[in-house]
Amino acid sequence: MIGGIMQERDADLIIIGAGPAGLTAAQYGARANLKILVIEQMAPGGQTLLIDNLENYPGNIELKTGFDLIQDMVKQAEEFGAVIQIDAVMSLKKEGDLFILGLSSGKTLRAETVLLSTGAKYRLLDVKGEKEFYGRGVSYCATCDGPFFKGKKIFVVGGGDSACVEAEFLAKLSKEIIIVHRKDRFRAQRGLAERVLNNPNIKVRFKSRITEIKGDAKVSSVIIEDMDKGNIYEEATDAVFIFVGSIPQTALLTEAEKDESGYVITDQNMASSVPGLFVAGDVRSGSFRQVVVAAGEGATAAHNAAKYIDALHGQSYI
Repeated sequence: MIGGIMQERDADLIIIGAGPAGLTAAQYGARANLKILVIEQMAPGGQTLLIDNLENYPGNIELKTGFDLIQDMVKQAEEFGAVIQIDAVMSLKKEGDLFILGLSSGKTLRAETVLLSTGAKYRLLDVKGEKEFYGRGVSYCATCDGPFFKGKKIFVVGGGDSACVEAEFLAKLSKEIIIVHRKDRFRAQRGLAERVLNNPNIKVRFKSRITEIKGDAKVSSVIIEDMDKGNIYEEATDAVFIFVGSIPQTALLTEAEKDESGYVITDQNMASSVPGLFVAGDVRSGSFRQVVVAAGEGATAAHNAAKYIDALHGQSYI
């Protein structure tokens, strides 16, 4: 509000990113009678769309896929009144009490609060041959590309939850899955790591790393360094699936405080260092990167965005 005059705005809360965090925030915000606008650059869902079975999502007894869950979340959010728009946010700045968003379509949007739920994208292994053979044996999504390599020899790189989950999926398609991890143990959740170690279709090589991916028209071999023994060798393979972490999508934020890895730091209310700017999901520092956690953070962010708006208007409930 400037000079006692309410500034024009397009929404009470604009949500950037329609993954589990953004869609849950949209539902909770709209249900609280906020005008909600969700901006998504691609299709709603993000990396959740790649999940074959959400086995650890509460109440998901029938093992719904990530795609199915997202479709239900979109429907819920829209039924409560949220509007989802496909566009890309190119700029984000704050003027007075309003956030100004510039879109790739040329539109300009204004809102009193913004939720950044843009998630993270896969991190590259950054070795020779990785980019050259992407789509020709190099992949970052087992559920997307695994069926192309049914019965084939497959290397999986990584030691976290994603690497183990994807290796399990690939082990349903092939009896020759080899996980290469540079550490001496997995960092994945204990139960998940034990399942992988006990899977007869999966072999694990700790303290090893792939230094090059080779081939002609497609991947045919990898160069591996045994970091314990110090020797380097070449081994034939049909595919390399890479799961070595993610990069937070925070390019829009220049003012908000971030940690050393680029994730946005928030308080327990999902509020960033910029008043009115909330952050939830995989892009947030310290977040346990699970669908159920992203959903909880989205709900928390929407609730506190509503409280922030009430405070701006002098309507805080005491």
